Amino acid sequence: MIPTFADYYAALPELVLLGMTCVILVLDLFLKDHQRNATYLLAQFTLLACAVLTVFTVQGRPLFAFNGLVVDDLMSDVLKVMTYLAVTIALVYVRAYNAARGLFTGEFFTLALFATLGMVVMISANHFLTLYIGLELLSLSLYAMVALQRDSARATEAAMKYFVLGALASGMLLYGMSMLYGATGSLDLESVSAALASGLGSSNVLVFGLVFLVAGIAFKLGVAPFHMWVPDVYQGAPTSVTLFVGSAPKIAAFAFTLRLLVNGMEPLVADWQGMLVVLAVVSMVLGNLVAIAQTNLKRMLAYSTISHMGFVLLGVLSGSLNGYASAMFYVLVYVLTALAGFGVILLLAREGFESEELDDLKGLNRRSPWFAFIMLLVMFSMAGVPPLAGFLAKLSVLQAALQQGLVWLVVLAVMMSLIGAFYYLRVVKLMYFDEPQQSEPIRPLGDMRLMLSANGVGLLLLGIAPQPLLTLCMVAISHSM
Repeated sequence: MIPTFADYYAALPELVLLGMTCVILVLDLFLKDHQRNATYLLAQFTLLACAVLTVFTVQGRPLFAFNGLVVDDLMSDVLKVMTYLAVTIALVYVRAYNAARGLFTGEFFTLALFATLGMVVMISANHFLTLYIGLELLSLSLYAMVALQRDSARATEAAMKYFVLGALASGMLLYGMSMLYGATGSLDLESVSAALASGLGSSNVLVFGLVFLVAGIAFKLGVAPFHMWVPDVYQGAPTSVTLFVGSAPKIAAFAFTLRLLVNGMEPLVADWQGMLVVLAVVSMVLGNLVAIAQTNLKRMLAYSTISHMGFVLLGVLSGSLNGYASAMFYVLVYVLTALAGFGVILLLAREGFESEELDDLKGLNRRSPWFAFIMLLVMFSMAGVPPLAGFLAKLSVLQAALQQGLVWLVVLAVMMSLIGAFYYLRVVKLMYFDEPQQSEPIRPLGDMRLMLSANGVGLLLLGIAPQPLLTLCMVAISHSM
């Protein structure tokens, strides 16, 4: 079927992103090292243009393009705009850090943009093949970004672990998709859902394929027991790459989960709900308990991420529109919180020194009271302390699970939150009550100072007035599911 104007219109932001990424890739070949700011500014302009185009191409109803391979609905539009925003913030934060370590190169920006393209393709996918193509584009870009610091043995080791485990997860995901195709005769998500609803196919084959799908999803979300890559990649990668890996891709992974399980496999909700309950419990327990023992800040945040993704699954496994909207709100709040947290870590790093250990935060309040306050907001938000945005995020997913009668799961989640509060408050104690080990003044670039301040204060404002974003998530989900 020949693509029409409507097809290209629906995918306009993605096409612009692809075109501009290729332009930046070629243009960067002709730039000297001292001209890299041009590449940076072009990348930021591209992300801003794509976000504006996404807003201006919003449709009142889902629009299917390219013979059903892609869907342009309200949920995809909201998640894509938030993805562009997250990547924009990430590029601002990493600029000084990368420049001091020889990573302020065209390769970093083009890989970041190709990874962003993979994310938005995953978000808009309506077909198993489109989902897989977007996932692999994102994954391959992230593998290369983790290994970008070629003289670092730790980064190379992390990239190898990530690549091997990622290839294994992709194989499991592809195998699950092939089994579902064999059972239903279709790769289109809506057709698969209709076939399942009509009782077509062997139930044993479907559930067996679903197990492989959920395993692949669990790896991409970074939930236990498929979390092996998360601590090693977070610690081994350059902090600028860790910030990127730990933020925007979570939005795409959430969309990936909803597209597969809700759009495609909703008739099997009783089967995948039980699987997600196990993943959520193991993630919250393991993530919070193991994080207590960590002395490396990035590794601690890695286990924190595992526990947070367990909370996201609480909303998804509820199987209701309210639960999906709560999970979407949680993911967006988490991404903004993670960006601010890693932003402060990047702020404290300098040439020849990586601010990776908990002890490096000692006495931060004496060196910079404002950025110590920003980190305090981040830690309180992650711990779920009111009135920060993280409190409302946790409350919303707990309410969604409670409405489904999962009282024991809600009680367990609250207990794990209390345990998790220990290692978050430990960071606050180090910043405000310990003697500083470093005396160098903190002098961030102007744009980073402004962005990090807005990011931190935004967490507070979003906690005080969460209703606009909560309503937007609910409307987006109700118009798209």
